[in-house]
Amino acid sequence: MTVVGVVGAGVMGIGVAQNLAQDGYDVVLVDLDEQTLAAARAEIVRNCRMSKLMGGPALDPDEVLARISSAVGVEALAKAEFVIENITEDWEAKQAVHRRLDEVCAEQTVIIANTSAIPITRIASAGRHPERVVGVHFMNPVPAKPVVELIPGVHTSPRTLELTRELLAGMGKKPVEVKDASGFVSNRVLMLTVNEAAFLVYEGVATAAQVDEVFRGCFGHPMGPLETADLIGVDTILYSVEVLHEHYADSKYRPCPLLKQMTDAGLHGRKSGRGFYTY
Repeated sequence: MTVVGVVGAGVMGIGVAQNLAQDGYDVVLVDLDEQTLAAARAEIVRNCRMSKLMGGPALDPDEVLARISSAVGVEALAKAEFVIENITEDWEAKQAVHRRLDEVCAEQTVIIANTSAIPITRIASAGRHPERVVGVHFMNPVPAKPVVELIPGVHTSPRTLELTRELLAGMGKKPVEVKDASGFVSNRVLMLTVNEAAFLVYEGVATAAQVDEVFRGCFGHPMGPLETADLIGVDTILYSVEVLHEHYADSKYRPCPLLKQMTDAGLHGRKSGRGFYTY
C-alpha cells in the first residue's frame, strides 16, 4: 500500500487527503497543531456526506477517515513514498517546509509541491535533491476536478515524473504538463481576471453579484470570478497575485487594495464565513 504524506490541513490539503483516501491510498495528514487537524477531519466527514448530493460518488466517511492518520509536524512523514505539500502561497514558509522535508524524507521519496504561482525550480532549490521535486497544481475542490497542471522543474528527473503520473492516475486525475513559469497556465490568466474583478468592486463600477452575474449569464461560467475568489480563498488570491507581481515585475499584476484589506480583515471567503459574499 502506497503511503502518501499530505502537508497542510487547509482547504487544499483537506481535498488532496480526501481524494487520496477515497481512492485507496493510506494518508498521513500533518499540520502545526491538533486543533487544525481535528477541524480537517470534521470537514472531510462533511465533504464525504455531501459527495453524492454534489454529483460525486457515494462515500462512507468512516471508510475514508480510516485511511487518514494525522500528526503534528513533518517528522511523521519519514516513511512516506510521496509527499504532497499544500501550504500557503508564501515563499519563506514554503522554503522552510521543503528544507525540513528534505531532511526528514528518504532520498527516494517524491516531493510534490501543490502551488498556484511559485516556480517549481525555486521550491526545489530549498533541498539537496531537486530531482525528486515536481509541481502539481490541483484545482479546488480537489476530489471533483479531474484535470491538474503537472510542472517539472529544471532538475526534475524522469523517474519523478513517471511516478507522479502513476499517482495522479490512481487519484483519477489527468495531468496537463506545462513549463515552469510563475502562475503556469491557469493562474496566470485566472488571477488577472479575479484581481480585475476586485478592482471593479473597489472602484464602485459594479457589485460582486453584478460582476458574477455578467460572467455566468454572458459567458456560461458556472461561477463568477468573485465567487471563485471566495471558494479559493481571498487571502490565497492575494498571495498568488503578489507572487506574479514580484516574479514578472509587471504592473498588470498589481494587487487590488480591496484584496489586501479583505485579507487583513479576515474576510477570506467560504473558509472564514465571509468574503465577497456571506456564508
